[in-house]
Amino acid sequence: MILKNVEKKEKNTAAFAVESDAAEFEKAVNDAYRKSRSSISIPGFRKGKAPRAVIEGMYGHEVFYQDAMDELAPEAYEFGLKESALNVVGAPAIENVEVTDARTVCFTFAVSLYPEVTLGQYKGLEAVKLPVEVSDEEVDSELNAARKRGARMLDIDDREARMGDTANIDFDGYLDGERFDGGKAEGYSLELGSNSFVPGFEEQVAGMKIGEEKELAITFPADYTPELAGKDVVFKVKLNSLTMPELPELDDEFAKDVSEFDTLEEYKASIRDRLVKEKTEKSDAAFRSAVMHQAAENVSAEIPEVMVDEKVEETLRNYASQFGMNDRKASVEDLCKMMGINDEMMAKSIRPGAEFQVKTDLLLKAVMDAEELDDNDEAFAAYVERVSGEVGADAEQLRQYFGEEFMRNEFKKELATKLIVDSAVAKAPAEE
Repeated sequence: MILKNVEKKEKNTAAFAVESDAAEFEKAVNDAYRKSRSSISIPGFRKGKAPRAVIEGMYGHEVFYQDAMDELAPEAYEFGLKESALNVVGAPAIENVEVTDARTVCFTFAVSLYPEVTLGQYKGLEAVKLPVEVSDEEVDSELNAARKRGARMLDIDDREARMGDTANIDFDGYLDGERFDGGKAEGYSLELGSNSFVPGFEEQVAGMKIGEEKELAITFPADYTPELAGKDVVFKVKLNSLTMPELPELDDEFAKDVSEFDTLEEYKASIRDRLVKEKTEKSDAAFRSAVMHQAAENVSAEIPEVMVDEKVEETLRNYASQFGMNDRKASVEDLCKMMGINDEMMAKSIRPGAEFQVKTDLLLKAVMDAEELDDNDEAFAAYVERVSGEVGADAEQLRQYFGEEFMRNEFKKELATKLIVDSAVAKAPAEE
């Protein structure tokens, strides 16, 4: 084979032509004949025994050309890729195939190229970092939630329903005098004040007595389901029973019951520590995201569409796998249908997210090259041990599954990310 020419084009695309010699093409044609002859019937010959010349004489000398070209194409592409030294992304397209009079075959491949990346500022970027503050009110809210979880439910039979009670009700909804779907239930437990029902419903149940029946006039919100949005309806409601929570006392015994601590003060301190940790992680993540967005936006690169297309597909398949949809043969269109992703969601969310991920990958690769990051064996081994612990796998199994090259690349991407974020300057939020 020979590489005939390489032509770089606009938008990070290129084309190159590879020509096989006559001997290579003849071998491929003969291989195609041997693979196909068992399925060809020729009068006067047993099935599969007809000579190639006889078959070509009956069907034309080009009868095996397509199969031969299909066999040669991958080899020709790999040869041209190596000889041209092009940095290709995505799958190639065959622009043209031509069999010459000399019985050679010339393939022209169209490819997308890894873009040239120009780094903008990626060190010393500034971003807002939210301060980590935990108020007494937040701690008290967590304590009250724990009290509610440990509450005893007391039956009530001597008063009307109040907000905060749990009402057991039957209800039946009517629109223009006709029942509507989903508007009927019996023995339903509803916590009054939870705002889990349509606005106005719980407020009108409050004040009812056990055994009482009442008609509630309700107007559904404008953003409700289309069948009921903005409609006036009537619910016929019967109050069957009432219960109310009896909250445990906030004392050391309560702390012992709901935690590993012996005193209420220790339990409250643990709640504060947990909230501080959660808010710190959230603040750090938001700061990191803001810094990386800036660094990625400062990158200049003409990104081939194929890179974004591949990232979109990767995103969809990862998302689908979380719901047990692991059919690798399913197309992007099939995945979108299965997950209810329409064109608007693709245009406003999925694709922009994929574009940012591609740009971030380009950023990290460029920083890795520019900084010549050190992925020494000791540091890399520590990284593999940490990751294996996070995913619950054996370190050696992780290396074998993903491969040394992939794992080292991921480690260097982490180093590049850390370099960018660690060099960034945290700003306080603007005062309102």
